Amino acid sequence: MTPYGSLRPLLTPADQDGSRRSARLRRLGLGERADASFDSFDAFADRVAEVTATPFSMVNFIDENRQFFAGLHTPAGTAKGADLCAAAAGSGGRRRHMARDHGYCPHVLERRKALVLEDVCDYPRFAGNPVVDDIGIRSYLGAPLIDRTGLALGTVCAVDTVPRPWGRPGLDVIKLLAREIVAQIEHRERFRP
Repeated sequence: MTPYGSLRPLLTPADQDGSRRSARLRRLGLGERADASFDSFDAFADRVAEVTATPFSMVNFIDENRQFFAGLHTPAGTAKGADLCAAAAGSGGRRRHMARDHGYCPHVLERRKALVLEDVCDYPRFAGNPVVDDIGIRSYLGAPLIDRTGLALGTVCAVDTVPRPWGRPGLDVIKLLAREIVAQIEHRERFRP
């Protein structure tokens, strides 16, 4: 897909639900900053990394302009973990934001289906993404977080710096994990003050 008048293909899909999703995330109290109530998202990201045996995993909410890692698992003390945190940090300390055009989660959001990339370099559309060179990402496994209103709020994903043969078992696992975190979000909504 190439925008009119552009010679470069559009690598990150247009966001059809961005304003509705941003409003929903605000109502849920998600996507803006991490606080003590977000510890459960970090614990969930730790579990995703353990289940998928990957060094990185995220629970990611996406608004119109950026991605927010509400849950983030990185290997402690590694250069790659520092690279991912730095990519998400920007200026002013360790924040959990990344540009919307970085990574593969915006594609999952727009597709509204899980995405399995065993080796991102096998796909021209995905091989040129900044996370390949900046962070060294080589494989991706992600599923959308579709809430009770039908909006895709974000993703749960696992990534690695080496190609991974995810196959059908990986796809089934990430979809199951997505359903679990959506249930947690819905529980959070029911009991939110």
